[in-house]
Amino acid sequence: MEAAAFVPPEFVAPSSLDTPSFRLEPLGPQHNEADYAAWTSSIEHIRRTPGYPDGNWPDGRSIDDNLRDLRRHADDFANRRGFTYTVLDPGTADVIGCVYIYPAADEPRRASVQSWVRASRAELDVPLWRAVSAWLGADWPFEAVTYADRTPEDRRLGG
Repeated sequence: MEAAAFVPPEFVAPSSLDTPSFRLEPLGPQHNEADYAAWTSSIEHIRRTPGYPDGNWPDGRSIDDNLRDLRRHADDFANRRGFTYTVLDPGTADVIGCVYIYPAADEPRRASVQSWVRASRAELDVPLWRAVSAWLGADWPFEAVTYADRTPEDRRLGG
C-alpha cells in the first residue's frame, strides 16, 4: 500500500512568512554558517524550548554535518516530505531560529511542528509560535497540527 502524501499534490508550499519581527524562508545549504552559529550559541536555551523534551538535539555535530543536514532539509522541502524554514531577522538577514514542519509519525496527514529561536532573541519565541500557528491554519492543508503550546510560563525562556 502506498503511503499517504503529507500534502496534496496541488499544494504549493509558501515561499515565505513575513512579519515586522522576523521572516521565514526555506532553509538550505546557503544558511549553513549562520544556522550553525545560531543553534550552537543556544543549545541549552533550545533544549528548554517547548517541543524539545528529550534533550537529543541540539547535538555535537560539526559544521560539515550541519551542512549535510541542511541539504537533507532542502531535499525534503523539494520532494514535499517536510518543510523547514529558517527564521531571519528582517533588518540584518541573520539567522535567529528555525521552524520544522514534518508529518507526525503516527498520522502522515497531521503535521508535527517544532520551532526554536536563539537565546539572544528569546523574546521572539511566543510571537514566532503565534505567527506560525496562524499561518498553518490559514495557508496549509493539514487536518491537524501538533505544535508545543507556549504558555505564560514558557514566556520566561532564557531568563
